[in-house]
Amino acid sequence: MRIRPAARAEPARLQEIERAAGAPFRDVGMADVADDAPPAQETLERYRRAGLCWVAADADTDVPAAYLIAEPVDGALHVEQVSVHPDAARRGVGRALLAHAADRAREEGLTALTLTTFTDVPWNAPYYARLGFRTLSDAELTPGLRRIRAEEAAHGLDRWPRVCMRLELPHPGGTSGRLPG
Repeated sequence: MRIRPAARAEPARLQEIERAAGAPFRDVGMADVADDAPPAQETLERYRRAGLCWVAADADTDVPAAYLIAEPVDGALHVEQVSVHPDAARRGVGRALLAHAADRAREEGLTALTLTTFTDVPWNAPYYARLGFRTLSDAELTPGLRRIRAEEAAHGLDRWPRVCMRLELPHPGGTSGRLPG
């Protein structure tokens, strides 16, 4: 896999990845999440134009198998979505995308990666915890993270337990904030 910026012609492929990556939620009793529409092509294009949409593409075919979109929020790079097609799962593809996002965040002077996720889904909060993310208490939520959580609640995602998580990003050469790998 090769990590690269998403190409202009790829939003439809990213939506396919999102649909496929969402299907396993049905197996853990979260059919509404599995059936949720992927981000609109216009939304994906906005992230792409901003330089905040990266894909993990097959080294031979250059076809994306995973993607990550993010945006700066309160001094951190907030991972809005990271999705890996099930055919590419359990190969470190998501970890590689997160590591790429961490590198980009450091280059921009941002201090952390943040994300919101489901607490009880094995490939969500437990996975991110293994990568070094920590769960934030309500008191630690920044105004931007509070806004994101309110939007998620309005979208109905609070039917299942969710948390905000953070991975501190040290200056280059530091030892914390490294994704295990």
